[in-house]
Amino acid sequence: QVQFVESGGGLVQPGGSLRLSCAASGSIFRFSAMGWYRQAPGKQRELVAYISSGGSTNYADSVKGRFSISRDNAKNTVYLQMNSLKPEDTAVYYCHIYPYKPVQGPWGQGTQVTVSS
Repeated sequence: QVQFVESGGGLVQPGGSLRLSCAASGSIFRFSAMGWYRQAPGKQRELVAYISSGGSTNYADSVKGRFSISRDNAKNTVYLQMNSLKPEDTAVYYCHIYPYKPVQGPWGQGTQVTVSS
């Protein structure tokens, strides 16, 4: 199983930026597609973006053009650069292998992103 530790969240004004980081344990990281997911209050967890082991990326329509996912296999870390943040981006953000399968490990604690003036 893989374990994940997310960081980098915080309170930011609309239009601001944040960079999230996710450190993953386990040697399978570099061979796995990785995803950033988020869960807003009262809503189901949703996929925000994913990056393949080779670096190909894909984004949810709601964040396309504003968010950018990247990875550093040497550091077992995946990043999410978030620009032009909107109040509707407020959520707890998690990373995990993509596509998500419970057998691959539990969710981390996530990192809270709050976009508010």
